[in-house]
This record gives sequence, C-alpha cells and structure tokens, in this order.
Amino acid sequence: MPTTVPAHGPGAAARLASMADVTASDAALRRFLHGLPGVDAVGLEARAASLGTRSIKTTAKAYAIDLAISMIDLTTLEGADTPGKVRALSAKGVNPDPTDRTTPRVAAICVYPDMVATAKEALGESGVRVASVATAFPAGRAALPVKLADTADAVAAGADEVDMVIDRGAFLAGRYLKVFEEIKAVKEACRRPDGSSAHLKVIFENGELATYDNIRRASWLGMLAGADFIKTSTGKVAVNATPANTLLMLEAVRDFRATTGVQVGVKPAGGIRTSKDAIKFLVLVNETVGDDWLSNEWFRFGASSLLNDLLMQRQKLSTGRYSGPDYVTVD
Repeated sequence: MPTTVPAHGPGAAARLASMADVTASDAALRRFLHGLPGVDAVGLEARAASLGTRSIKTTAKAYAIDLAISMIDLTTLEGADTPGKVRALSAKGVNPDPTDRTTPRVAAICVYPDMVATAKEALGESGVRVASVATAFPAGRAALPVKLADTADAVAAGADEVDMVIDRGAFLAGRYLKVFEEIKAVKEACRRPDGSSAHLKVIFENGELATYDNIRRASWLGMLAGADFIKTSTGKVAVNATPANTLLMLEAVRDFRATTGVQVGVKPAGGIRTSKDAIKFLVLVNETVGDDWLSNEWFRFGASSLLNDLLMQRQKLSTGRYSGPDYVTVD
C-alpha cells in the first residue's frame, strides 16, 4: 500500500491527479463508476447484522463510550435555532457532564452557516471544532454560485469543517461529472486567505440513492473529487445511517486508500440515538478498517440525542446506578 496521506494533506492532490484519466470526461467517469464491483446486498446486510451482535463488556464498553462521545458532531439544524441554543449546545459539547470532568469533549458543534460565528465565539480555545452545513442543505436545490457563496460565508465566519450535500438529482440522472465538478468547486471555496482549508464532508443522502451500487459509486465519486469525509445522510429523510450502508462506505474508504494512498473519513448521521447503536458502528469500524480510523480525525457521528444516552450509560458504568433522562440536559 502507498504511504497514507489525509485527503486534506499536501500530498493528496498529487495522488488524486494520478487518476485524472478517470475524471477526464463524463463518459470516462461513468465507465469507471459502473465498472466498480457490484454490491452483494444479502452478504452486506448479513455481515453488518453479524457484527452488530458482538458483545462489548466492562472495560471495553467504557472505552467505546468515551470514544463515541469524542466522535460526536453535536448538531442543531432547526429553523427555530437561536444564538442562546447554540451557546448552550456549545457549552455542553465542551463539558458534557459537569459532575465528571474526565468526560471527553465532543468533536464538533454542527450548525447552519448563520450560527457559525456564535458557535465559534462560544467554543473559544476549547479545541471543539465548528462544523457548518452548506450548499443549500438539506435539499441542495440551488445554483452553484449560491452554494459556493453559502460555503464561503460559513468559512469566513470561522467554520473548521463544511458538510455539503451532493446534487442527488444530477447523480441519479447519471450526470456524474457535474457532481464531481461541484464537489471540487465547493472544496476550493473551503480555502481560506492564508491557504489553509476547512475540511469538507460530502453528504450523499443514502436514503435517496436507492441502491447499494449507487452508494458505492457516490463514495468513490466524492473521494475522487477530494472529500475529506464521506457522510451517509442529512438526518432529514426517512432512511439515514444504517449499519449496512455505513459498512459499505467503510469498505469504500479502505479500498480507496489501498488504491491511491489517500485516507478519507466516514460520518454516519441520522437515527443513531443510543449507546448500543453507537457501539455497533464502532465495531463496524474496528472490523472493517481497523485502528487507523478509530479516532475523531477519521470517524464521526452526526447526532443530536446520542450524547445524552452515552452520558447516562457512562454514569451507570462508573456508579452502578442508572440516572435516567433527568440526569442530562434536554437539547
């Protein structure tokens, strides 16, 4: 395997340029994506289900809970969001359990672009990142200049990470090069005046892609275009992150690194609400891509309510008592 570089690292562009012939035209990109091995749906779902039955106990469970907390993008994406709610959520992300200072901080606070500055100020020098959805989230139905302005506005306000949505209509119509060029343009819009860049997470909305083959194609398309992370979903549709579609994306980043030497992260989002759910996903990571992805640099949970259950389970492990939902704040 080639020496690994992160998708946001200085060597990634050169590595991806070596596959420029794949993206030279719509026809070439279509040939490549449709030439990927077909997904054995039965086998994929059976493996995901089998890994989900693994029993994690005592010390390993405590480690997994702390790891899951550290991987959360604590999210509020509602029309009724206020600066006060974002500040409160930021405080919770920095100090999830005020009674236990050993509790890890979350990875990021995820908000709409107009709330980035509020979150950035509230988080200060805590080390918790600010992530912002952009590109006309969640539907993505806007002209490219609007999407780029949305992204640039979030980055200018201080976003460390940008979660963009792909044009699912273009993808489903087979206009792969359009989707590719749009991701590349958004990645360029993530660049700051000093030459650094906000990290780019590319959301596929798996529930709208209809087939596992499409999810595999979207994964490779996003990575070829320079995604730092690939993300299952917006959390705004009926089908969001599932063990099977996340397993498929983990296999894609593993195979992409083996091919290019470029490492890309994975973020399941939507519907992951309990510690049991989170631990199942961590088992998928461990068994599919291993330790190289078992940190918040490479794996995230997009969630709003997951943190509360992790905190309750964490206290139960340390005290032997289950505190119940009144133990944690209602977000």
